[in-house]
Amino acid sequence: MQTPQNIRVLKDDRILEIVWNESNTARLPLRLVRQSCRCAACVDEFTGRQILDPNSVPQDIGIEDIALTGNYALKIRWSDSHDTGLFTWTHLQAIGKVQAEQPAHEGQPES
Repeated sequence: MQTPQNIRVLKDDRILEIVWNESNTARLPLRLVRQSCRCAACVDEFTGRQILDPNSVPQDIGIEDIALTGNYALKIRWSDSHDTGLFTWTHLQAIGKVQAEQPAHEGQPES
């Protein structure tokens, strides 16, 4: 498991920027990160089926607070009051891979 070297929230751009190493920086749209929450309120614990309707996440979702949890995850309090998910480094890397495979406009707030 790779630990980030730096983490920044770019509020105006609605981006979570994670520097994994000097050649790998992920710029994750906040909406995509929120839509990817794996907590019990967003994903059925037994089936793994997503409960959260991704379209219910506001385009202008923001981060109210962010903190490290141990040396393995981020705890995020979102502007929609959701705050129960932990985003592990492994999960954030997976979101980054999905983001890299998407066309540039998907997961981005509309202008």
